Amino acid sequence: MGLYRFFFSGRLIRKTASLSLVFFFPLFQPYSFPAEAEGSLTHGDTDTLSHLNHNDVKMGERLFYGLVREQQEMNSCVSCHKIHPARELNWNPSAFEIASTSNSKSVGDLKRALQSPVGKKLTLAHAGFENLNDQQLQQLKSYLQHYYEQGGYIHSRVINRLLMFLTLTVIFILALLDMLWFRVVRFRVVHGIVLLATALLLTRFTVEEAMAVGRSKNYEPDQPIKFSHAVHAGQNQISCLYCHSSAEYGKSAGIPSANICLNCHMIVREGNRSGRFEIDKIFTALEKQQPLKWTRIYDLPDHVFFSHAQHVGAGKIDCMSCHGDVKQMDRIVQVPDLSMGWCINCHRDTKVQFHDNQFYAKYENLRKDVQSRKLDSVTVAMVGGTDCMKCHY
Repeated sequence: MGLYRFFFSGRLIRKTASLSLVFFFPLFQPYSFPAEAEGSLTHGDTDTLSHLNHNDVKMGERLFYGLVREQQEMNSCVSCHKIHPARELNWNPSAFEIASTSNSKSVGDLKRALQSPVGKKLTLAHAGFENLNDQQLQQLKSYLQHYYEQGGYIHSRVINRLLMFLTLTVIFILALLDMLWFRVVRFRVVHGIVLLATALLLTRFTVEEAMAVGRSKNYEPDQPIKFSHAVHAGQNQISCLYCHSSAEYGKSAGIPSANICLNCHMIVREGNRSGRFEIDKIFTALEKQQPLKWTRIYDLPDHVFFSHAQHVGAGKIDCMSCHGDVKQMDRIVQVPDLSMGWCINCHRDTKVQFHDNQFYAKYENLRKDVQSRKLDSVTVAMVGGTDCMKCHY
């Protein structure tokens, strides 16, 4: 009877609500700029921002977003230099790239960049910025510096499948305890329905997440340079092997060095869409003697052996068979899920090219069967492509 009163007197509801506020309220707090004391924005001897305070930073933010009355006839900075990350390729530098570049520059450098941009396209986009006074430029510079120091865009917290999984687990446990012990709900059929539904959903989540371990289909990370395969491989028809020269004889296709880029960009210093900002990153890396840190997209677990030489060199497989139509991609995305089933099905369906291919010369019996028309074709599976030890030795 005491347990019944506890459940239905409202005490349980109040305690649950208070605990929920304690644990989950921080997840939904909106981000706000921390209060800045005067003099906190000083950055070396490159600027005169020591007199600016938090209100100046907020004013610089309004200038960046084009919210000041004097900017009604001007393009806002954020219209080209995006704050929020986007899936599509934005040829203009992001807001964080602008902030990181201007962080080591003075207000005078920022003024010259805004009022005297390089290129006709930038001149039109920056029209009206020459009307900003020195105080507004300092405020804009202070916001960019603050934005850089806070690390750029802060991603909002996402309530993902883990929270749903935990919620279903709690419901399953409560339904089981009520059926065996509390007996608040009299009808056993209700317990059965709840237990069956939650058990099925939990099983589905567990199987899906277990199968997804190590897989990253549709993976599309940002790269240090906005390199477009649609421009290079599609528009300019550059062969894949020109940049990934080790694909025919190496285990990995390789990531091209900056020297490969310089073969063209020693002459081509400005892109039609990207301007000089992206191409200048190559020369900056060379001047600082730092490598370009490209992010690898296609990656297999350590227990899996894969050789590009086996597929491209010996098997004569076209790059698009695995990587998709890269000639249409600005940003490279992982097309297949790279699961074992995907590889096995490919080996079962792909036909071996015996003609003028010395690698398959040792399979003389299969060659004779094809010539005598006992076999229509030979697949990779027939030459050991589905043997476990080929990939997991």
